[in-house]
Amino acid sequence: MSGALLAAVLRDPARAERLDAAGWTALLGVARAEQLIGSLAWRLDGLAKPAAACGILADARAAAEHGRTAALWEAEMARRALGPAGIPVVLLKGTAFVATGLSAGQGRQIGDLDILVPRDRIDEAESALLTAGWEWVKPDPYDDIYYRRWMHELPPLIHHERDRMIDVHHTILPLTARITPDAAALIDSRVALSNGLFVLPPEGMIVHAAAHLLADGDLQGGLRNLWDIRCLLDEFGEDATFLDRLAACAAQHGLTREVQRALRLSAHLFGDGGRLTVADRLYVRRLLARDGWGQPTRKLIELAFYLRGHWLRMPPLMLARHLWTKWRKDKEAR
Repeated sequence: MSGALLAAVLRDPARAERLDAAGWTALLGVARAEQLIGSLAWRLDGLAKPAAACGILADARAAAEHGRTAALWEAEMARRALGPAGIPVVLLKGTAFVATGLSAGQGRQIGDLDILVPRDRIDEAESALLTAGWEWVKPDPYDDIYYRRWMHELPPLIHHERDRMIDVHHTILPLTARITPDAAALIDSRVALSNGLFVLPPEGMIVHAAAHLLADGDLQGGLRNLWDIRCLLDEFGEDATFLDRLAACAAQHGLTREVQRALRLSAHLFGDGGRLTVADRLYVRRLLARDGWGQPTRKLIELAFYLRGHWLRMPPLMLARHLWTKWRKDKEAR
């Protein structure tokens, strides 16, 4: 499993020096597929590498640096759009990591700008962003209703000049999910940056990452999310009170089980090991399911987690109605 190779090299970069040509092909292929090639480039800095790999990894570092600059600028544009209305802009995920200079942001591939704003101000935020040049990505009426009624964010927006997307969250899990985090408490815990933006505290970052990884979705891109968690733990775990704060934060948001599983998976793949439950081993198989070319494998388990992701998001009757509607719309579009 090439996913296991990537995890092993991220954990112990010196292992890469013992790889043959096929091993390097597999490592780079799966790192690119898992959107971890920039992180891998950082981890392998200073180690002996084949010339071809050096070029690929140098390009990955340059791309990650460009992405970092673009992400920070987009965050500033969101602040300028929402700040005059007094709406706090809490950065999430990769942009939060790079804005605070955390190790989780080193080489981190950043796509959309993810922000968290108070739910009672979501209409104001939407209006301000539209005025500032963002527009809807999905004008479809069903998708619009679906996002507004059931999801944890506005329908995605894209800026008409910069071609950058923003996901405006008002909580961290869908409103239909079985777990209901306290979004107001998350926002209240925010930490101010010098530029007027905010981020979650470290324990809040991990709780959000665990929620995104294990309580919302099918683990697509899960290895990157788990690496985020590992980096955050390595950076803050030496604080004697940190794990207590993390446990309290997880309990407050109903995510104790998810955070505990994320810690076990992180230790198993990127740390010093540790005992896994039977269910944990299924997660590991899903997370590492890549072949030597970075292509997905284990289609059955992928399907199982896809169905699980939808099951977590919606009650059964609502899920059946939603999947039927999407299937019918896709068929009519062909």
